[in-house]
Amino acid sequence: ARDARISVLDHGFLYGDGVFEGIRLTSAGIFRFDDHLQRLTTALRAVGIELAQGIDRVAEIARETTRAWGRRDGYLRLIVSRGAGDLGLDPASCHEPNVVCIAAGPGRLSATKAEAGVDLITSSLRRPAGDVLDPRVKSLNYLNNILAKREANLRGADDALVLNAQGQVAEATAANLFAIDGNRLRTPAVTDGALEGLTRRTVLEIGRELGFEVREQSLGRFDLFGADAVFYTGTRAGIVAVASLDGSPVGQTARPRVREIEAVFRRRLIELSVPVD
Repeated sequence: ARDARISVLDHGFLYGDGVFEGIRLTSAGIFRFDDHLQRLTTALRAVGIELAQGIDRVAEIARETTRAWGRRDGYLRLIVSRGAGDLGLDPASCHEPNVVCIAAGPGRLSATKAEAGVDLITSSLRRPAGDVLDPRVKSLNYLNNILAKREANLRGADDALVLNAQGQVAEATAANLFAIDGNRLRTPAVTDGALEGLTRRTVLEIGRELGFEVREQSLGRFDLFGADAVFYTGTRAGIVAVASLDGSPVGQTARPRVREIEAVFRRRLIELSVPVD
C-alpha cells in the first residue's frame, strides 16, 4: 500500500466520482463474489463508467489480491474511479478508469462489545432521497455517512441511526438495520434509503429458512424501541446486536434468536464463498 500511486487529478480523489464494493473474505474464498460483481457492474452502468477490459479483469484483480493476502479471513475493498481528468466536474475529461483493490483484516468489534451489543444515537443528518443519490450505488462519496459517524463519536456512541427525509429508518452509517417482533423479521425497504447489502440479503434468506415472517417495510424509531431484538448487518460487522438507542435499552428479549441467525450466517459465509484458485 505504501508504494501505491494514483494521480491527484483522479476524479475519485477530487470529487468522489466512482463506485466500490466491500467484500468479505473467508477460508473458502470470496463471499458472494458473483453477486458483488453483478452489483458493481450495475453501479458502473448507472454512473456511466466504462471499463475497457470489462468486469472480468476486475474480477481477476480481486482474485490476485485475495491470493496475495493469503489469510483465512479478511475484507476486500474493490474501487473503480472515473480516472484522471481536468480540474472540473465534467466526466468527459476522464478517459481511463482506475481500478484499485485493497485487502485488510475483517475489523470486527471486541468480543465484549459484540456480546453486549452496540449503542446507537439518532443522527441529526438525513439520508438523501433515492432520486437525489440512489443508495443502490455504492458511491465513493460517503460524506453523509462520515458526518453521521462523526456525530456518533462526539456523542459517545458506537454508531448512528440515519433516518430519511420522511423520518423513517434508512440504516446505520455503514450497516443495515433489522428488528425482530415475535416471529416477524423486519428491515427497512431499499426505497427508504437502505443499501441493498449482500449481508442483508443473506440474513433475509436465513430468516425465511428459520420460519420468520420476513418483511421489507418502512420502520420508525418507535418500531425499534418496541422490538424484541434489534441488530445490524454489514460486510465487516457481520451480525451485531443493538443494545441501546439514544440512551434507552432496546431489544433485550429476543437475543437468542439473533444468535440463531448468526450461527446459520457463519455457515453461509463458507457455503457461499467462491474459491480463488
